[in-house]
Amino acid sequence: MLDYLESQLALAWPELRVTRAANGVQALELIDALAPQVVFLDIQMPGLNGIELAARLCEGGNPPRVVFTTAYDHYTLQAFEHAAFDYLLKPIGLERLARTVARLKGALAAPVPAPALDTLQALLRQLGVAAPAPAPLQWIRAAKGQETRLIAIDEVIYFQSNDKYTSVYLADGESLIRTPLSKLKEQLDPQQFWQIHRGVIVAARHVAGTRTDFRGRLHVRLRGREEQLVVSRNYVDLFRQM
Repeated sequence: MLDYLESQLALAWPELRVTRAANGVQALELIDALAPQVVFLDIQMPGLNGIELAARLCEGGNPPRVVFTTAYDHYTLQAFEHAAFDYLLKPIGLERLARTVARLKGALAAPVPAPALDTLQALLRQLGVAAPAPAPLQWIRAAKGQETRLIAIDEVIYFQSNDKYTSVYLADGESLIRTPLSKLKEQLDPQQFWQIHRGVIVAARHVAGTRTDFRGRLHVRLRGREEQLVVSRNYVDLFRQM
């Protein structure tokens, strides 16, 4: 099937650069690495099928235009037909493929292209597939001096707002990331990371306890560290049971 589709694309769209994937998992990796504008997905693929892969692409916020190749029945094809993306029913004829290529070229050349994410999500809804919620952040890239460091989220003790940036506090020091704290919060697991102040988010597993100072302010004590973090009034309820 891959050989046939590639040979047909060579006729219908000679200037197209084609990269092949053997399965859905490899396809996802290649899409992440190459950021293509167009992706042809078979509904039936090992690892991740075409629908599952399309749902994953919605997580990135800027998916490519997706063309499905499918042997689905008439009713499912109607769902594809009402979306801005296209489908190709097997066996794929050159004339039908040429029409798809013409539509894709027109969409890519448009001064204000249609938002691919909205259209792909609409297609998945028509197929009864809910796009999964983005997984919590697992890794962050942070700057320390002239170096860039890849940090596992489990290494973080707390985050602190630093103007337009965010300081990341680790057991072996401090690094800086460009993501503002407000945006970072959206990517963190709220069960694992607690916001205790407008400018501070702490890893729950590093909280040793709390204390109240003479002014009545609540402070978080951290395991194995001397500094204590002030809890603002808006977040005091997090520690009522401690």
